[in-house]
Amino acid sequence: MKTFAYAWRYLWARPMGALLNVLLLTLGLGSITFLLLVSHHMERAFDRDLAGIDVVVGAKGSPMQLILAGVLHLDVPPGNVNFAAVQALRKNPLVAEVIPISLGDSFQSYRIVGTTQAYVAHYQAPVVQGRLWDAPMQVVLGATVARKLGMAVGQSFAGSHGLGGGGHSHGDHAYTVVGILGATGSVLDRLIITDSASVWRVHEPAPMDRGEGKDAHEADHEDHDDGHADESIPDDKREVTMALVRYTTPMAAVSFPRWVNTSTGMQAAAPALEVTRLLHMLGLGTDVLRAFAGMLLLTAGLSVFIALWSAVRERRGDLALLRMLGAPASRIAALLLTEALWLALLSSACGLALGQLFVQGLGAMLGLESALLAAGMLWPSTLLLVPALAVLVSLGAALLPAWDAYRSEVLQLLQSRG
Repeated sequence: MKTFAYAWRYLWARPMGALLNVLLLTLGLGSITFLLLVSHHMERAFDRDLAGIDVVVGAKGSPMQLILAGVLHLDVPPGNVNFAAVQALRKNPLVAEVIPISLGDSFQSYRIVGTTQAYVAHYQAPVVQGRLWDAPMQVVLGATVARKLGMAVGQSFAGSHGLGGGGHSHGDHAYTVVGILGATGSVLDRLIITDSASVWRVHEPAPMDRGEGKDAHEADHEDHDDGHADESIPDDKREVTMALVRYTTPMAAVSFPRWVNTSTGMQAAAPALEVTRLLHMLGLGTDVLRAFAGMLLLTAGLSVFIALWSAVRERRGDLALLRMLGAPASRIAALLLTEALWLALLSSACGLALGQLFVQGLGAMLGLESALLAAGMLWPSTLLLVPALAVLVSLGAALLPAWDAYRSEVLQLLQSRG
């Protein structure tokens, strides 16, 4: 314990040098912490949101855009597809489940998703208040939406056109909140979910534009009183944005996407493949950050080495006095190594805190909180690499100064003092 106390006092005998060493180590370790946390957050988000979804079928365009828009809800979709064509997928023997997804509107930047109750069941989301919808124009709120907007069961609101907010309001079509879902940690938490018929109703043309033989008031009265979307538009004229498909067998991954891409007017995008491509693209940027963090750690290691080497030269009188009082050479070497260990512990704590702040700041700045970057601080086991690196760099830099102090004789120390 005396060695730890002496080392602490020796460390702060030169406060400016100690602060510089801690700062350099903190920047390097904070950068590595940031990379490890972002990687963990993204893998966690992909695992929970893509679980059980084998392929996404939608309009032709960018497959990655289809995945980001329909599964992660981070992009705009490439277009719409015919609802009848999506329904026809159910007849394929390779398909176990088809969940239609309809996008286009939002409320205060939270997306309104038209789908079936199977979408809620897919993510195993519990209903903590109210119930699921049983008619069009009824919605359930994800846990994050309900918390952020402060909405409760029974309230009504009108959505706006567009997925980012700012579009014109559908004031003549109000949604009613009938349920609130419990937190699942998935994409469902930040969505407003309703029946597909609700989306069709909101985007159907006005009654006078349908060529019907009745006035607008009569048509509107029928459309709202029966609790269903207007049946004058057949299913083959309705559209959805995409469909989430689950296979009956893993072997379907070989033939089903090819069949969709060549035999239909739609495209099939495999989430696993597109996410791998996305991570590879992001990896180019993380390699640069990783190299930058490595340079910071190397610089910090050299700074620690110079500081401890200078300390040995300046403290030769103190070291000689300790040896004359009976301290063995190993105790002197341990003193310098312990000083380096203090640097590692301080820098690890500061680096971990700095990395967490970087991640939270990035999530808030880019609006990725609760999407790819979860709210709150996570402490995955991979962060153990940070203190390990700190100890490795600090003790590595202290080895040569400690060895020099260990092999110095008392007479030599006294002569150099004089």
